[in-house]
Amino acid sequence: MTDQQGDCLNCGRSNPEWAQVCRSCGVPLRHGEPLAAQSGRIPKDRDSLLAMGAVIGTIIAAVVIGLFLSSLNPIDPTVGRNVPTPTPTPSPTATAESSPSATPLATPTPVASASAAATPTGTLAFGGGLDGNRQVVSPTDTFTAQMTFAHSVTVPTPFGVSTVGEQIVRIDEASGAEEEVARAIDNQPEVVPGETSAGFEIPASNLLEEWGPGLYEMRVFAGNTLIAVGRFRLSEG
Repeated sequence: MTDQQGDCLNCGRSNPEWAQVCRSCGVPLRHGEPLAAQSGRIPKDRDSLLAMGAVIGTIIAAVVIGLFLSSLNPIDPTVGRNVPTPTPTPSPTATAESSPSATPLATPTPVASASAAATPTGTLAFGGGLDGNRQVVSPTDTFTAQMTFAHSVTVPTPFGVSTVGEQIVRIDEASGAEEEVARAIDNQPEVVPGETSAGFEIPASNLLEEWGPGLYEMRVFAGNTLIAVGRFRLSEG
């Protein structure tokens, strides 16, 4: 074997006489044939084009086979990773809570009987009229249609309110049962908050027409506080 050199018809690189393909570009060498100048950098002879096509086809085939094999055995992205398994968080247990009891609205003049309330500190007097100090005169507890029904309330400390509530109940003298005929919330005469006494009067005939004869009890409230209690009788005689 000689060391004679042969130029590649494709790239012009010198190669040994024994080389079958160019050691630079891989194009087959044509030994014994005259060197033909290439018209461009890309060979156009049949053998060179076939060789290049074979190389390109081999590369494409390798890529396709690799993609096919990778689709048959996909890699789990989590394999080999230390991915902690999330621990389920228990849902909080609802704690039963007792529903708050509805708070009743404060009634300025309760309907409760006097026996259920605190002992009143004031006094209630009845009579046939009032004097200049709004105190009763001609004291009595029985009223007929021809009389004036007057009453005065006296307390040890100032009223502290601008009105008082007067509840009236009819007393069944046989059983002691009570029947409310006037609610304190609907019957509120005016008083002077800084004073300790007040008097009121009305024709007794008005009461007889509305309630009829019988035994009655009046309960006077300052706000929610029972301050005075007294009984009177309405009579037709």
